[in-house]
Amino acid sequence: MNIVNEAAIEQLIATDGLFAKIYARYGPPPVWARPAGFVSLCRIILEQQVSLASAKAHYLQLKNYLPAFTPAHILLLTDAEMRRCRISRQKATYLKALATAVTNGTLDIAALSQQDEATVRAQLTSIKGIGQWTADIYLMLCLQAKDIFPIGDIAVINTLRELTGAHTKEDMLQLAESWTPRRSLAVYFLWHYYLNKRKKPLDFL
Repeated sequence: MNIVNEAAIEQLIATDGLFAKIYARYGPPPVWARPAGFVSLCRIILEQQVSLASAKAHYLQLKNYLPAFTPAHILLLTDAEMRRCRISRQKATYLKALATAVTNGTLDIAALSQQDEATVRAQLTSIKGIGQWTADIYLMLCLQAKDIFPIGDIAVINTLRELTGAHTKEDMLQLAESWTPRRSLAVYFLWHYYLNKRKKPLDFL
């Protein structure tokens, strides 16, 4: 079942009035989901520390340049070709590290959907360029894990500072504990507020 569903929304709203206010103002969040796999994980890497619009533009340039978006084709790209697609040297290194892990069997992306959260997180973060935030976003968007709280997410941090008395990461983590086991849905609501308030596109897929 998707993170966003009527029963979960009702339960979360009953847990914390913050979400009732967001719901009353903007309605339910979109059913944000991406297919599990190499392409989606590459996209999340490209989204690290940049705007969603920029990341999407860079992804589309890379996608349109490649004959097929596969690990093998990523590994064939030169540094100059990566730059032509507006991929920074750092992100190019990360994409190639992921492609290498998939190619040599270090990472079996297809198997992640059958593993528990801790195993998925350990597998992903063992690869250069994939930290906790990237693992969190993959778990939520691609595997629809229900109880994830990406404390490194800028939109989540800014929204909680705006709407609650939580200002430190420790405060936010403590607050989020009360949303268990629906922290992913809580994050979707916070993203929903953040994007609507700033009049940004809701479809970042």
